[in-house]
Amino acid sequence: MDTSNLSVPFCTPDELASRLGRADAPLLLDVRPDKKFLESSHLLAGAQRCAPDQVAGFAASQPPREVVVYCVYGHHVGAGAAATLRASGWNARALAGGMEGGEDGVDAPKDIAQWRAQRPPAIAKRPDMGVTGECPSRWITRERPKIDRIACPWLVRRFIDPRAEFFYVASAEVMSEAGRLGAVAYDIPGAPISHEGERCSFDVLLAAFGLQDAALNRLARIVRGADTDRHGLAPEAAGLLALSLGLSRLHQDDHAMLETAMPLYDALYAWCQSAAAAVWQGTPAETHNWPPVEAGVAG
Repeated sequence: MDTSNLSVPFCTPDELASRLGRADAPLLLDVRPDKKFLESSHLLAGAQRCAPDQVAGFAASQPPREVVVYCVYGHHVGAGAAATLRASGWNARALAGGMEGGEDGVDAPKDIAQWRAQRPPAIAKRPDMGVTGECPSRWITRERPKIDRIACPWLVRRFIDPRAEFFYVASAEVMSEAGRLGAVAYDIPGAPISHEGERCSFDVLLAAFGLQDAALNRLARIVRGADTDRHGLAPEAAGLLALSLGLSRLHQDDHAMLETAMPLYDALYAWCQSAAAAVWQGTPAETHNWPPVEAGVAG
């Protein structure tokens, strides 16, 4: 379907996929029509809901920033929303192909094939956990976090709900405060998200939202190894444990520790992406070499 008359730039699915999970990822707005949004059981990872008729008000309600908007097939709804945002000073683009990666019988087959080859990760809507993209979710766990209780908030912020709120309280208060605050309890026995057999809370959280990503799976092994003292699962697990314990010693404020640790997990995830790409491409992973090879010196 022709959207060129709207004169908006488009973001390709592979470009969006490469940026999700990063601290500098663009805001992602789900502008699918109400009927289509309610019928769908999924949204793109980290997306915020904004109905098409509310885009203008949304644009005027906060300072402009980079944003990618998506509708069902990447046609007029998404392009129109992007145009509205750009008129208000936002750096807005529409997602080519939309949520479905184009519309069969309407978009060119070669475009559909390209859009669907590397689609951005999607998450299952979980109304029972307050995650539908419509309102910020709330999460609560035990105080003095070390590994799982930092890794899980990182995963929520980067892939599930960037607007989520987190609470750390005494172990005996987690369940009662969860009820009072309308928060999802995690990493404590009896919570919706907690250890299951050999899997830690990070693994369970990934499964709860159906997140499928090779780099996240690699990161999950590292978190699991560090959190359950099974460093044989991944050689990086011992390093994550050491850094986590060191951060705990440096910070008495749990939220301050979370903020300090976010870049640590950003960097670890970026490394996992590089390592996963090397496996997929069949090329050596990036490493650090010593001693350096000097120019003109045979080695």
